[in-house]
Amino acid sequence: MITQAQLDEIVSLAEQQPLDDALLIRLRDSYPDLHFTRCLDDEVSVNAKAVVEKTSFNLYLVNSGSHCSVLTNDPNSASGVVLAEVIED
Repeated sequence: MITQAQLDEIVSLAEQQPLDDALLIRLRDSYPDLHFTRCLDDEVSVNAKAVVEKTSFNLYLVNSGSHCSVLTNDPNSASGVVLAEVIED
C-alpha cells in the first residue's frame, strides 16, 4: 500500500532532482518497503495510465502481489513506483 502522503513526497523529490541513480537510492532509503524503478515513458505500455503526470516524468504504480508485477492505479494494492522520464522531441 502506498499512501497519498507518500506519493506526494515521492513526486516532490522527483521534481527537485534528475531522475537518476542518486534519486532512486534516496527513495529506496526513505521507503525501504517500496520498490522503485525508472525508465523512459515511451517504454511503458501504451495502455497504462499514469497516476501522476508531470512535464518531465510520469509516475506509475506497480502491484507485485502475484507472480508477475503489473501496473495498477490502486494505491492500496501497490508495492512499488515507476518513475518514467518524459523526453520532449
